[in-house]
Amino acid sequence: MGNSSAAQLYRCAECGWRATKWSGRCGGCQAWGTVEQAAVPATRTRLSARAADRLAPARAVPITKVDARAASARPTGLDELDRVLGGGLVPGAVVLLAGEPGVGKSTLLLEAGALASRTGPVLYVTGEESAAQVRLRADRIGAVGDNLYIAAETELSAVLAQVEAVQPELLIVDSVQTIVAPGVEGTPGGVTQIREVTSALMAVAKQQSLSTVLVGHVTKDGAIAGPRALEHLVDVVLHFEGDRHAQLRMVRALKNRFGATDEVGCFELGEAGLAGLADPSGLFISQHGDHVPGTCLTVTLEGRRPLIAEVQTLVAASAAPEVPPRRVTAGLDSARVAMVIAVLQRRADVKLGRADVFAATIGGVRLAEPAVDLAVALALASAAADLSVAGPVVAVGEVGLAGEVRRVPGVARRIAEAQRLGFRRAIVPAGWASERGGPEDTGGRAAAAARTLAGVREVTSVREAIAAALGG
Repeated sequence: MGNSSAAQLYRCAECGWRATKWSGRCGGCQAWGTVEQAAVPATRTRLSARAADRLAPARAVPITKVDARAASARPTGLDELDRVLGGGLVPGAVVLLAGEPGVGKSTLLLEAGALASRTGPVLYVTGEESAAQVRLRADRIGAVGDNLYIAAETELSAVLAQVEAVQPELLIVDSVQTIVAPGVEGTPGGVTQIREVTSALMAVAKQQSLSTVLVGHVTKDGAIAGPRALEHLVDVVLHFEGDRHAQLRMVRALKNRFGATDEVGCFELGEAGLAGLADPSGLFISQHGDHVPGTCLTVTLEGRRPLIAEVQTLVAASAAPEVPPRRVTAGLDSARVAMVIAVLQRRADVKLGRADVFAATIGGVRLAEPAVDLAVALALASAAADLSVAGPVVAVGEVGLAGEVRRVPGVARRIAEAQRLGFRRAIVPAGWASERGGPEDTGGRAAAAARTLAGVREVTSVREAIAAALGG
């Protein structure tokens, strides 16, 4: 009867809701057409007797007697990765690292594994390459160590056997979509398989205090492939992103039970692998000597890290009156650029309606926050008038439809970063010094940042900002 009931089990592909009868609508998430038959055997993946003993439930103890030092983070050796993780990897934590193909996930984890192997054994399980291929990449980037163990496995039972044999302090699985749980229906990378594999690896990680990093694929929309429940199961979700044609790579924390989720790690991709960038602002600024019309500097916040970036624009006459004008953007939100163009034409008398407009950033960085609106507006006005911005000016502010310049969070931190890099002029929204948006925006900090710059011009409208930037 047990096997018969197991064969008649139905499961929702979205949330995992189970039932013994098929239903067109999930009783958990209320989604239609997601309930499918899933034959689950009565016996799950078999572990060895020694591993089963470790998975036995531990006796509950008072929280005052729990030693918190056992859960302290251990640095990986990559400062930028440790910044995002909140200091390092916590024993027993399960980390999911997702990113597009070819962005450098395997390279990053191979470097982190080689550095972590200096203090203890590290097991790198690859389901996509052979051990020889991983060794070739390790030789190329210099990620070789005697305590770094490589295993090419695709079955969950074999992975667990390797963990039992090596007894590592860090387990890296590349990738979780390639591991198959024996006796469980579904193709590799399917909803049922991913949930089963992740649950088994998490159980081992918690019981053995084994830090585990899982590599995950992403869909064409940029979301993490597999069931959404996968992100809820793991402790940390990291997203590795970057333009494949640029050197910059960024690691963002989307979820972190052991640290903040507003930290960003920056890396530079080269022939010898990934190198951490403690001060990446220089990648986003061009090195032209003279001031060129159509350029303006701004300070964007990537998490809690301020970065100096440059916005470049080009305004050219359309090919013919009957040809619609072109609007091309790279690294900027096309909808916000179009809105800024409309505001400039209607509120500041900048004629851009019949002109081709090109707007881009430097170094492959993507600027999507509203705080860069003012820099885009000043760059467009500069390009339309064929006048360069008077001196190196940093512009920060959001542009509204009425032509006003609105305040944005973290102005004091942005100005302090500009001052640190040698800039002395800034155009900011009026009233920024009295903002109480956070601990960094206190009046004392804002006043100190304002005194360090030779000129902080407060503006209330985009027309006033253009006059201040172009010397009008």
